[in-house]
Amino acid sequence: MGMSVTISAATEQDAEQILKLQYLCYQSEAELYGDYSIEPLTQSLDSIKAELSSGTVLVARLGPEVVASVRGTIVTDGTARINKLIVHPRMQRHGLGGRLLIAVEERLAAAGAVKHYQLFTGHRSENNLMLYRKHGYVAVATEPVSERLTLVTLAKDAEPAAYAASA
Repeated sequence: MGMSVTISAATEQDAEQILKLQYLCYQSEAELYGDYSIEPLTQSLDSIKAELSSGTVLVARLGPEVVASVRGTIVTDGTARINKLIVHPRMQRHGLGGRLLIAVEERLAAAGAVKHYQLFTGHRSENNLMLYRKHGYVAVATEPVSERLTLVTLAKDAEPAAYAASA
């Protein structure tokens, strides 16, 4: 019988595994856009540790190994920003990204008055765009970053608390 993947809050002890996984996962994005200087590939370990203490960071584990992660924060207007949803390449296309997305939405909603969820991805990142659309996100803005990259911002409304509690 195989091990199952568990999702939980990340701890400071997970920071190094998250950083290594992030570096691995963003290689394909860097290649897609021809830019290896993107922030996920240059982020420091100290920066990830700071995110662990200031926001919601979840990890998915297969045994002791961190195989996926996601981060989120709530800003003052009730918008929950979700970012850096990463899944180890060998674990992709099995629903883990969707499970993490739902889990971080639930954690953020429990942490504060969330009115909207927002995230972004590159315009050529078709798998990311498909995942987010499948979970109810719609494109609300685009922002050219370079000749090769346009960021697509996607958003969706949060479910009313009464509905979420009864579901």
